[in-house]
Amino acid sequence: MSLLQPPSWELRLLMAANEALNSQKLTLHHAADSLELNAAYTYCELLTRRYSRTFYLASALLPRVKRRAARALYAFCRITDDIVDAPGRTDDERRSDLQIWEETSMSPLPARGSQVSLAWNDAQRRFRIPRGYAHQLIDGCACDIGTTRYETFADLAEYSYGVASTVGLMAMHIVGFQGEEALPYAVRLGVALQLTNILRDVGEDARNGRCYLPQDEMRRFGVTEEQIKAGYVNDQWRQFMAFQIERNRRLYHQSLPGLALLASDGRFAIAAAARLYEAVLTDIEAADYDVFSRRAHIGAVGKLSRLPRIWWRSRSARAS
Repeated sequence: MSLLQPPSWELRLLMAANEALNSQKLTLHHAADSLELNAAYTYCELLTRRYSRTFYLASALLPRVKRRAARALYAFCRITDDIVDAPGRTDDERRSDLQIWEETSMSPLPARGSQVSLAWNDAQRRFRIPRGYAHQLIDGCACDIGTTRYETFADLAEYSYGVASTVGLMAMHIVGFQGEEALPYAVRLGVALQLTNILRDVGEDARNGRCYLPQDEMRRFGVTEEQIKAGYVNDQWRQFMAFQIERNRRLYHQSLPGLALLASDGRFAIAAAARLYEAVLTDIEAADYDVFSRRAHIGAVGKLSRLPRIWWRSRSARAS
């Protein structure tokens, strides 16, 4: 790790990551290749392919057992997020639905009627995933019920840890890692990935009454929510977005040396997920920071063309 003292926001997140690392882990005790379980994993694969082409592509680079577990993890996160964003439900109803889902998906004996719960339970057992991370993710997603603004970057980073870094920390157990020194890299990468989501989805979030951009930094650059709702790109907006993207890229840069601490058969997949998401930032810049009239993305050809270089860089990664 860097000899420099991490910023205070990162220290708080590392404390949360270390606390959850030592939480309960389930042990494998049932047949691993039953027809019912295989069908559950197949359902998670279909769900992943439908909702996240980038995660589906990145997870395809893992060995079969790890690939299935990664997609069960994605499906668990997808269902959690869908409950929070369910249209036509009141905040109280969403909280109640989320509590029921937490009880169902995190039960030591998952309900047989839930394919995602069944596959996710098996993945937790196979890879000894600390259950505290899943509870932190559910708590993080619950923040979207009623909370639509974040005053500072530290506040936003804490939210990003809950909804994204926790996913990386669970994925790290599936991939395999060398020790606790890998945790800071996973925390940073999760924050970086979530910030990319936030910058890409500014326009969509505004239409849904949300603004995840740091409020104090918006004021510093002279950016208003009225401007965002109008989709107006001016010099203030360009400078603000350039600042956000620079910090976002710095977090990617600081996280990628952690690849060297992962199991060798999982480095390419994690590197692909990180680099392909980071490339979205380049697409935002190419569109002159217009995230209102279009959704920044990298097409299939762009993703595939980047993979050879990503593979090479993942092989040569070194921890700092």
